[in-house]
Amino acid sequence: MPHREMSASRPMSTSTPIATNASDAYRYEISLALKALSEGVHEQCFYHLERAHILGQRNTGKHVYAHWLMLRTGMNRGDIREVVGQIIRIAASLLFSRVWVPLGNTGRARVNAMKPMAVPEDLRHLVT
Repeated sequence: MPHREMSASRPMSTSTPIATNASDAYRYEISLALKALSEGVHEQCFYHLERAHILGQRNTGKHVYAHWLMLRTGMNRGDIREVVGQIIRIAASLLFSRVWVPLGNTGRARVNAMKPMAVPEDLRHLVT
């Protein structure tokens, strides 16, 4: 089965409103992820968390928070692979966020944590 770069389920609007910086876009994606998490819409939550991860992975606090929310979402969904993977990624993000991160990596447990990935077009100007 071919690897998809982002979660399959996407919300009605797939792009972040025009943001002048990655922090604003990160906050927007986190707010949508939290809404989806509270509604139990896990794939939509992961979609927004993947985008937030891409935007915040160079900032330790934002990076860890995106992984923490992925861990919570994995727990709510009963996804052991995601839970274990996120525990490892939280530790790694605490240690390596300021040293090196693979650009565009979505942060999910099902993708190689060291693999750079294509940045979604609407986020590209914010992270490159």
